[in-house]
Amino acid sequence: MNENQKRLLLIGGGILIVVIVGIVLFSLAGGKKDNNTQQTKTTLVYWGLWEPDSAMQSLIDKYEKQNTNVEIQYVQKPFTQYEANLYTRIQQNTIDNTPIPDIVRVNNAWRSKFESLLAPMPDSVMSAATYSSTFYPTALKDFTGSDGYIYAVPLEIDGLTLFYNKKLFNSAGYSEAPTDWDAFIEYAKKMTKKDTNGVITQAGAALGTSKNIKHSADILNLLFLQNAVDIISADGKTVTLSSTRAQSALDFYTAFTTEHQTWSTDLATDLETFYSGKLAMMLAPSWRAFDIINSAPNIEFGLAPVPQLPGNDPVNYAMYWGEAVPKTSPNQAEAWKFIKFLSEPEQMKEMFSNSSQVRAFGEPYSRKDLASEMGSNPYVNPILKMASTMKAWQMGEQGYVEESLRTAINDVIASDTPSDQALREAEERINLKLQEVLK
Repeated sequence: MNENQKRLLLIGGGILIVVIVGIVLFSLAGGKKDNNTQQTKTTLVYWGLWEPDSAMQSLIDKYEKQNTNVEIQYVQKPFTQYEANLYTRIQQNTIDNTPIPDIVRVNNAWRSKFESLLAPMPDSVMSAATYSSTFYPTALKDFTGSDGYIYAVPLEIDGLTLFYNKKLFNSAGYSEAPTDWDAFIEYAKKMTKKDTNGVITQAGAALGTSKNIKHSADILNLLFLQNAVDIISADGKTVTLSSTRAQSALDFYTAFTTEHQTWSTDLATDLETFYSGKLAMMLAPSWRAFDIINSAPNIEFGLAPVPQLPGNDPVNYAMYWGEAVPKTSPNQAEAWKFIKFLSEPEQMKEMFSNSSQVRAFGEPYSRKDLASEMGSNPYVNPILKMASTMKAWQMGEQGYVEESLRTAINDVIASDTPSDQALREAEERINLKLQEVLK
């Protein structure tokens, strides 16, 4: 081998070594970059309630594809003890480093209790003006905090609805649901049947008691609001139930048992009686339709807006949920970004479609601009007819408040307690509880 050949061999070997070293360094650098990418990936933990994984997964996949730095872990939580568990978990995180979810569902009546534990929605996500023009008025009122910031975004709207048995209506000669309380009482009386001993064998309407009516407290709240009862103080810390308007609402409610006798304490629950085909009308949120379909598939029933006070502006009762972000979440910006994504029309329609694959219908749209999409849906349409006039009030401690209202109803019915006394005692109990909770 001559000198030129040796020189070329050395040069070639040197070039080969440089190439190999370069490849190794490039691989190492690339691996380090991938590791960094993984390390900076944000994981959002999302606590849902009603929607199964199958309803949410396509939306999560779509979002993750558009935002490759985000991973979303959706967990469908059981409703039992949800409020207490959520409150404890978030509150505990303000004391120690216990992991918490980044996105949670809160009820529209919980805002005053949870406000101090939640992060306000940034204006960059949605301005108050846009929020107001997008969602129904009750959402802006329910989720706007004492500081003027918005704390949750609703992905659905729901509230008390009139359920009626079509077969019993047809037998009584009725083709449409009553629209005011006067007609409701007339319908209820006509469709109530009793045996020779005066025992109700077919109930016209499930109102008047508390222990065997699933949503008795909600119905009483509806009557409070329809009768313009000024329930809660401006600071949300004091209730007033001892007014003559509140007393009138309670008297109207209990009269269905004491005076009109269209319902009785001796009957099974309103749902069970409806299942058996022996109840003409009851009030409940739209999701109770799932219970009826599953437990009594042969019952033909319809849904309609709740009755109104004749001559008054319509008032309906809101019962729905919103997505919120705990203030101790380390991923607030990404969490709000995902909530905004879910609130867009395309995503809402996809969620409704996905949910309709596993049950009779999805959650009614919270966006005003999607109302026309549900015009022919017999389960959802009544809710959307009421949505623009829905109202609620901030209970502070919903479970305790509702139990106090049920106790007041039962005291009037079972113990002949005067309605003003029953409400005054409920007022005292609730205000003591609010002093404890809303410090």
